[in-house]
Amino acid sequence: MDNQKKSENYLDDLKKIACDAPAEPGVYIMKDETGLIIYVGKAKSLKNRLKSYFFGEKDPKTAILMRHIRSFETIIVSSEYDALLLENTLIKQHSPKYNISLKDGKTYPVIRITHENFPRIFRTRRIIQDKSIYYGPFPDSQAVNSMMELIDKLFPLRKCKTIKKNGPCMYYHIGRCMAPCCGKINIEEYALHVQRVHKLLSGATDALIIDLTAKMHEAARTLQFENAAQIRNTIRAIENLAGEDSSVQDLNPEDRDYIAWAAEGILTTFTVFSMRGGKMTGRDLFRTRSAADEQESLELFITTYYDPSRPPPVKIFTQNFTRRHGGTENNTELIQDWFEKQFNYTPELLLPLEKHHEAILAMARQNAAEDLRKRLKERGAGPALDELMRILKMETKPERIEGFDISHLDGKHPVASLISFKNGVPDRKNYRYFKLRTVIGTSDDYAAMREVIKRRYSRLLRENKELPDLILVDGGIGQVNAAKCVLDDLGITNSGKNSICLIGLAERNDEIWQIEVKEPLVLSKQSEALKILQHVRDECHRFANNFNQRLRSKDLFFSILESVEGIGHKRALTIMKVYESIENIAAAQPDEIAERCQISESSARAVRAVAKLEVKKTSAN
Repeated sequence: MDNQKKSENYLDDLKKIACDAPAEPGVYIMKDETGLIIYVGKAKSLKNRLKSYFFGEKDPKTAILMRHIRSFETIIVSSEYDALLLENTLIKQHSPKYNISLKDGKTYPVIRITHENFPRIFRTRRIIQDKSIYYGPFPDSQAVNSMMELIDKLFPLRKCKTIKKNGPCMYYHIGRCMAPCCGKINIEEYALHVQRVHKLLSGATDALIIDLTAKMHEAARTLQFENAAQIRNTIRAIENLAGEDSSVQDLNPEDRDYIAWAAEGILTTFTVFSMRGGKMTGRDLFRTRSAADEQESLELFITTYYDPSRPPPVKIFTQNFTRRHGGTENNTELIQDWFEKQFNYTPELLLPLEKHHEAILAMARQNAAEDLRKRLKERGAGPALDELMRILKMETKPERIEGFDISHLDGKHPVASLISFKNGVPDRKNYRYFKLRTVIGTSDDYAAMREVIKRRYSRLLRENKELPDLILVDGGIGQVNAAKCVLDDLGITNSGKNSICLIGLAERNDEIWQIEVKEPLVLSKQSEALKILQHVRDECHRFANNFNQRLRSKDLFFSILESVEGIGHKRALTIMKVYESIENIAAAQPDEIAERCQISESSARAVRAVAKLEVKKTSAN
């Protein structure tokens, strides 16, 4: 009976953890009471997958597994594709008891471009360190085969393992090889074809897809349906493989660690992702409490984490150091000296200057941020709100905070954001946008602030709704006075029934401006009260800028849409009305765009292609 109660308590605790899991793609690792890994799984949404273990009917295998689980952890990755690769690596590494049916020793295929004067391109499962270039791995073998068929048709590169000089072979005569063995093509011309293959495998496929789509429609128009179907399958293969750049497997044999962290007040979570032999072999999470700055905390973490049982790899990638105590240099010499004394060598401490390394480090940061979120939720925002009440000399704790920010570009598309926090955490259901009416064509931030404050609080008073405890405006004393003028007219003061505390948070030194106070208040960077104010201000920025950019991008994108053959002004309006944003167009399938917007499928493919290009440009900027 006692054992049954214990089991039920474990399941209740695990159920709560599952319900609070992140909704991102990733891998989950289940352990028994001894801490042994007994199951590794992947999920498109970790939250949904983990919750499924605790609700509904269970098959016999799952029921047995649930009787042995005592804890689990999650690793967030950037895509479902990365989750699949990481799951495969961890299963091979740990051989979990309940993954027995998955252990087939399979290695996913890659595409190899050999390191030769006249390179060959072929599919393989073996990685040879001979300066060849590899793309992949690719879980979809059929898509790899289709891609190789396309490369073979478009780029007639050599097939023979050795270059023979006794005349061209059969492949030359059927148009599948340019016969470098007989001098039919020189190294420079051949290299141009190889460069095009590199672009294709790197994901630069938009122009190619548009061209192939036109050929597919032409084949269908001339009743060559078999040819059209083959081209359609080729397009799907390209779309399935394009952009499959994995953050958990990269074929780089160098041993590396990626150290990232997330901090809030005195709480910091460090995440270490270890890459060994081109594969992510694990993730470590460490929780600390410290009032030290980021560089001091990182130095202490590194000197604690690495020891003779866990020596450092040759390269360590980290987030950028903050400057210590107002200094002008990032001091890494102490850590380098420590490495030399402890291990007789000094690993490279690197910033992620390449996109691939930044993607892995970003994934590590996301995991650290998720753990910090859980810690803050467990701890609550009570201490920070108590500090804020004391600093601002408020009569009650600021349980409801509303923040405002203005965004525009030379007066065009002026918008304001309203951010709501409840008990120290974002209350997103009460976020609001305001399209400003009185400042169109001007750059008067004070007038913009007066308009949004009047519209917000005149409505709350009119509808007899609850007022916030604290208003935070983005800016200095000018913005504070502009807001105060409106609040005074509405009868909202610092005391009495309709009382609200009003402050501004300026960018410079994070200065806090208060009503009728001549000098700003500057808090310690480690202040938890300041962290909450910064969080409100940053959410205001993000929310206002996103809305403003969406409005601007619609204007810019209309002319691009209208340049697509078959798309005029009315159809461009219809497309934007249906999909609302460029990102939504880029993510949609061409047949869906064609059906919903009543345009031809070739036009839909062209529309999606230009949308994808525009999204890439925006993200690059």
